Amino acid sequence: MPRTKRGFKARRRRKKVLALAKGYWGRRSKIFRTAKEAVERAMTYAYRDRRVRKREFRALWIARINAAARLNGLSYSRLMGGLKKTGIELDRKILSDLAISDPACFTKIARTAQ
Repeated sequence: MPRTKRGFKARRRRKKVLALAKGYWGRRSKIFRTAKEAVERAMTYAYRDRRVRKREFRALWIARINAAARLNGLSYSRLMGGLKKTGIELDRKILSDLAISDPACFTKIARTAQ
């Protein structure tokens, strides 16, 4: 009985994994078995970190807003509470961008929130 040769399907599967491992160091980019492990791990990190990125950016925006708010004599929570009361609906991304690029405008917004 002849041995089973998997033909083009196995080759296509291996080529796909090796293509994803392109640029990895040493065996991880050449040998299918190690490449498969490396790619699987990389994909896991990529999936997780797509969500982590959103958290990290929000934390960065909040830190920037807090720093700018304190320059205007407010804490972050008082600023955000004041903005909510006055009905100013600017998200944290825009507020942090304003704090960096246009401090005068941010100061006006902070005065309104007081």
